[in-house]
Amino acid sequence: MILKPDNVSGLQDLLRAATAPIDGVDISSLATLKTHVPEDMTATVEAGVTLADFQAAIGKRDQWLPVDPPAPERITIGELLSENLSGPRRMGFGLIRDWLIGLRYVSAEGEFVFNGGNVVKNVAGFDLCKLMVGNRGALGVIVEATFKLAPQPEREQFFERSCSTIIDVAELIERLWNSGLQFSVLDLAQSAGSNPRIIVGFSGAAADVESQSGQLREITGFTQADLSHDTWRTKQSNHPLSVAPGDLVDCIQNHNPEQYVARAGNGVLYHPGAAPERKPSAVEQRIKELFDPRGILRAL
Repeated sequence: MILKPDNVSGLQDLLRAATAPIDGVDISSLATLKTHVPEDMTATVEAGVTLADFQAAIGKRDQWLPVDPPAPERITIGELLSENLSGPRRMGFGLIRDWLIGLRYVSAEGEFVFNGGNVVKNVAGFDLCKLMVGNRGALGVIVEATFKLAPQPEREQFFERSCSTIIDVAELIERLWNSGLQFSVLDLAQSAGSNPRIIVGFSGAAADVESQSGQLREITGFTQADLSHDTWRTKQSNHPLSVAPGDLVDCIQNHNPEQYVARAGNGVLYHPGAAPERKPSAVEQRIKELFDPRGILRAL
């Protein structure tokens, strides 16, 4: 059963009345940009708004939410948060939880809960925002979020370089780490039947981007690239493998996937294949029982 409420109060009623586990919640009716305060660089948006529409709205004032998962036109703000989605700019801008300052959700018991605030500096006690991000709807249904925003970058540039072997990749990544450059993107990708390639990017003020791009050119072999529609952005698995960045190459060698996309700066590997089996810890199970005592929402 998938719930499709017309509004927040309707969602509350549906959850209170549920007598069996639900399959999900369609919150497409909750699709309003509630507030955008450019002077404070904050915005509050309902969870049914797509990421692309949200970016377009705040982009009118040269601001953006610096997260870039694939297919933003199909991802709602609720999915962005509950799935903890990210993209290649994760290296330079962090995760969605780093930009979330306030959140409203409906609990499994139909209670309307608000945590955080509407301004960047706030003290709100226990940080439920962090707990709700990435729980995939197991602890509550997100209906609204408040974000701090960033100025749109004046300029971005991307470069790439192919490597003959994964050993060459490891050596080049180490050299990049030791270069002192401030990357917004540091990725590694390989398509079936091709050599691995390293993708790097710079973002920010035009003068700074130009300066860093010039320093990168001193490391021979990199060529400028327009990767806006490239396959390196594609999310190839809902269950990425996470390791220490220094262990990423070993992880790739151990799994030996034909194709993959990796956040080389963060130690995250996406590749086709069976998802690793994971059981909730005792602490996670206890939290689940506290937030969803009737077992109405999806399992952990």
